[in-house]
Amino acid sequence: MALHPAENRGYRELYLTGRQLVQHWGKLEGRLAGTAAEAALRDTAEAVREMLLELVPLTAKQGLHGKLAAQGSGAGIGAARGAVLDRFLERNQALRLALGELEHVTTLLAYLAEVSRRRRHTRLAEFCSSWEKRLTTSAGTVRGAVVELGGDPDAAIEPLDPSPVGRAAHTTAHAVGTVGEWVDRQAARRSG
Repeated sequence: MALHPAENRGYRELYLTGRQLVQHWGKLEGRLAGTAAEAALRDTAEAVREMLLELVPLTAKQGLHGKLAAQGSGAGIGAARGAVLDRFLERNQALRLALGELEHVTTLLAYLAEVSRRRRHTRLAEFCSSWEKRLTTSAGTVRGAVVELGGDPDAAIEPLDPSPVGRAAHTTAHAVGTVGEWVDRQAARRSG
């Protein structure tokens, strides 16, 4: 039985978002060296890399190949995110947003497990259910690392990228936030 378009699109999205996570988290790991997040990021990225390798032959049997274009696009997005967006973020913000990437992958796996189960693609459904459970456990570990950053608030709000460019980007983001706070105070005074 051929893949339903919902499966086809979902598995291609899994290739893309999984590869994006692997690429992005590899960069984050180095920037959060010495924190509980370092090992959690490394171990989870390695697990997602393993999942993608195991997925390739399963979808290939169904005529779906996602290695070159889908994973290549994901790697590019992950690299761009690490090189551009993350420079504007504090350490805690970057880690919390990264956790959202993993939540996206685990939710996608749960969705694909259900679609594949309904379509009687038993092996794909089992694969997705198994990996969804495993990565949900990893998400708990990463969430714990996020919470642990709160134990040192000064370190948590340090720029993720300590380079001069990273510090400039972080200063810009902080200035935009400060202007936003001022606008909100003015609006509150006028309405109160």
